[in-house]
Amino acid sequence: MPSEISKYKITKNPFLLFSPFLILYIIIAIAFPTNGTAGDENKYIALAENLTHGFFSPPSPDINLGNGPGYPILLMPFMAFHLPLISITILNAILCYFSIILIFKVVSQTTNSRFAVFFSLFWACYINFYKWIPLIITEVIITFFVTMLVFTMEKAFKIQDFKGTKKYIFLSGFIIGYAALIKPVFGYVLLCMMAGSIFLWLINRKSLNYQKGVVILLIAFATTLPYLAYTYKLTGRLLYWGSSGGNNLYWMTSPDEEEYGSWISYPVDSAGSKEYFPGSAESITARHQKDFDIINKYTGLEVDDAYRNIAINNIKSHPVKFIKNCISNIGRILFNYPYSYTAQKPTTLVWLPFNGVLLVLSLFCLLPTIKNWKRITYPIKFLLFFSLVYLGGSVLASAEIRMFSVIVPILLFWIAFIIQKTVKFKLRFD
Repeated sequence: MPSEISKYKITKNPFLLFSPFLILYIIIAIAFPTNGTAGDENKYIALAENLTHGFFSPPSPDINLGNGPGYPILLMPFMAFHLPLISITILNAILCYFSIILIFKVVSQTTNSRFAVFFSLFWACYINFYKWIPLIITEVIITFFVTMLVFTMEKAFKIQDFKGTKKYIFLSGFIIGYAALIKPVFGYVLLCMMAGSIFLWLINRKSLNYQKGVVILLIAFATTLPYLAYTYKLTGRLLYWGSSGGNNLYWMTSPDEEEYGSWISYPVDSAGSKEYFPGSAESITARHQKDFDIINKYTGLEVDDAYRNIAINNIKSHPVKFIKNCISNIGRILFNYPYSYTAQKPTTLVWLPFNGVLLVLSLFCLLPTIKNWKRITYPIKFLLFFSLVYLGGSVLASAEIRMFSVIVPILLFWIAFIIQKTVKFKLRFD
């Protein structure tokens, strides 16, 4: 119970309670300084610099919408004032710290202080996430946005009226919409959720929860409209979120038995080939150069279309192999394995403990959730479907473990509620 918090003095100030993790995260950011070239760092920095000069993508035919504008917009002040790159990663550390506070607050409001401390510590110690703190990529910011969404959704439905929750309804909608601007996959999640929520509201018009859900998603969609208007003007295509989906889907649908649907940067350069078995670069070239001879004839959006056409043909021609790649994708999302042409590494074991615990707890909570569905609060139902659509979409395209970390705050909120509210443990020893 929320009132139970007062019994534990240490939980009266979560900012102080979890402050050691702020220090730890800042140390990680400083100890592993970025040079702005790892992964997609250079792309986000370049897009932010584009925005400071008044444009996002080059004009046709060299249109580049491979990444959404959400993260580059947030990087603009750092680029405009020529701040050191480490200032961005220190901000990552601060956001990770505040995400712990948000988890604590939302869990304490729905369960009790002991659960809040436990699940907040689980998130604070979620070592799988530490890798992203010193990098200028979207994983930290999008996970912070999802954590904020958990908090604002719980607040938006706490009171059964619109007036008292107006602020949190707006914030929830804005967060979902801006998440779609950071990662295009959330744009498709938004469209699916909006269609489903409108349908449910039409058959349950007296339900205030469904009304609020529709309003939240309409606000989210309105948040994305300026960007969608921009992409329509640039491409002539409606609801165009980005141009990287075709490339991702191409690798996911690879029909080769020695490939598992993991994304490959092609052509494999000398640095990239170090990640693979010896001779892998030659094998990849032999298997894919024919496709790339076709793809390289195009520029701009036509490249994405060419990738997509080949991928669709791969699915039609090799449906069983595509299903196998989807199963491999689940392994990568949860445990960072398997990857094509890549040797097994001891570091894979690092991902197992936390995600293994989450997987077991999630499976354990499924039956109580179904059995007690009417007792489950609407925010949890909404967020569970949000996660389900997101994971379902991620499984169908080439995915990595970083995509699972994004929804861990939602899983923690759900698991805490189910264990506290619907499950009783009795230990008996004879």
